Amino acid sequence: MAYQASNEEHPIEIVNIASLEGRVKERMDKGAFGYIRGGSEDEWTMKENTTSFNNKTIMPRVLRGVDHADLSTKLWDIELATPIIQAPSAAQGLAHEKGEADTAKGVAAAGSIFSISTYANTTIEDAAAAAPEAPQFFQLYMSKDDGFNEFILEKAVKAGAKAIILTADSTLGGYREEDIINNFQFPLPMPNLAAYSEKSASGDGEGKGIAEIYAAAKQGLVPEDIKKIKDLTNLPVFVKGIQSPEDAEVAIAAGADGIWVSNHGGRQLDGGPASFDVLPLIAAVVNKRVPIVFDSGVRRGEHVFKALASGADLVAIGRPVIYGLNLGGAEGVKSVFDHLNKELSITMQLAGTKTIDEIKNTKLM
Repeated sequence: MAYQASNEEHPIEIVNIASLEGRVKERMDKGAFGYIRGGSEDEWTMKENTTSFNNKTIMPRVLRGVDHADLSTKLWDIELATPIIQAPSAAQGLAHEKGEADTAKGVAAAGSIFSISTYANTTIEDAAAAAPEAPQFFQLYMSKDDGFNEFILEKAVKAGAKAIILTADSTLGGYREEDIINNFQFPLPMPNLAAYSEKSASGDGEGKGIAEIYAAAKQGLVPEDIKKIKDLTNLPVFVKGIQSPEDAEVAIAAGADGIWVSNHGGRQLDGGPASFDVLPLIAAVVNKRVPIVFDSGVRRGEHVFKALASGADLVAIGRPVIYGLNLGGAEGVKSVFDHLNKELSITMQLAGTKTIDEIKNTKLM
């Protein structure tokens, strides 16, 4: 069967976020769906990312006069309608023909932050133009080619990126058996690579497997890379893929402006801890010196609540956004945010918390 992405654009009905996976599987190319859904090796860490939220319970408060929930919050001077943001995800053209452009529109409509990947199927410029008034971040997969790093970061700055996300946990791809079984190769070009390919033999990614894409990545990231990015862009830098308190300390000492607690949704190291299990340890070390973004395994508003109560400032979602994109384009993306916001609002009110700051002062058991 020839590869074909969705082109639908409409709101979607959602009973729960977990149910979206099955709906998308029925309508999506097998290899593309496997790439998006899959984790590494036995997918133990991927599954633990979600089940680990059951290890902590919320201690609700009553008689506090909470008659509604206020989800608004801030990151630096960026006003947000929700503490839920979009986690950068590669190759969104696999899910929808408008790819990252429609994701940017949907995230903007939700009053949140969109992040575009180096390995996007949409140019940085086109994604920014799709939602010009909304804040956007750029996720850098640092290359062993310094010329490419300078080239792509310059594009991000010109497009108005508010921050750079340095992905530190993916200097090579995890062992993803579903991609091997499906012999998955990217069917679409990655135009941010293509724009530089005249100066490089790396090409545009089309027809390549994940291992070939990662072959251009810098294998030995070091703390000094944070300063390089800051010097090139004069923008704040989040370090994404922090899974230990020690690495959070190293990153902050090297100049990181934010810590992104993540295990890449269980797509890299299988057998590592669930992101939620390490979040409180990392938050204790960070001690509010810089903001913390958390992702991996979030499927409920309750999960968002627990992550915020455990030290996160913002909570990012990846696969659910892509599923919403496939099912309904930009409006489908917004539907995912709307549903999680509804669940979060209910959880907040039943827990006796009116604001995001009050969630952060809630005890978990």
